[in-house]
Amino acid sequence: MAYTEKFQSLADAARAKVDEIAPADVAALIVHGAVALDIRDPDEHAKGHIPGSLNISRGKLEMNVEEALPDLDRVILCYCNANNRGALSAASLREMGYRNARFIGGGLNAWRKLTSQD
Repeated sequence: MAYTEKFQSLADAARAKVDEIAPADVAALIVHGAVALDIRDPDEHAKGHIPGSLNISRGKLEMNVEEALPDLDRVILCYCNANNRGALSAASLREMGYRNARFIGGGLNAWRKLTSQD
């Protein structure tokens, strides 16, 4: 998908502020208490997601995250289909005080390739 220059610049700046997690590391992090946070819209989540992931759409993230994830120290692995929304979400959570907000590099698409999940 082609993005506007301003949007891509904003997403790139967000990526520079937060840690990127490799899809290969997701399962181990979840076993140790991390939460996979699908920030795609509910209809996207319904079509497939990382098992056990929490879905809070990007548009409502800042309004709803504190009730769903009150622990500011919990490792949160934000993801979308690729990178941009996941990185933007992780950066926003960091600004809200979530110290361990990260994003899954390549998002759901990369995770699916690695795990052969649909």
